[in-house]
Amino acid sequence: MLIYIASPYTIGDQALNVRRQIEAADRLLEKGHIPLIPCLSHLWHLISPKSYDEWLRIGIAWLGYCNALLRLEGESKGADQELNYAYKLGLKIYFSLEDIPPSEKT
Repeated sequence: MLIYIASPYTIGDQALNVRRQIEAADRLLEKGHIPLIPCLSHLWHLISPKSYDEWLRIGIAWLGYCNALLRLEGESKGADQELNYAYKLGLKIYFSLEDIPPSEKT
């Protein structure tokens, strides 16, 4: 599955928030899935800043190509909006890495 990782970015330490998504992505890869790590846009933003709304628009567009969403813990208006959109799309929703089964192709 292509799995979108939704979690806090702007609340708290941004570098730690990016790290958290990367660590979750590594676990998804180990299970045979393909992670989509929206927080990697952190580097893009450092070079070419965009508004909060623009980043959310980009994330929502990426979400439309995914099979599932993993919502990591933490307060986040943006991640909650992504979660709500994933529900509308009918994607599989996970709140824990442990709940995600290994890929059948692994």
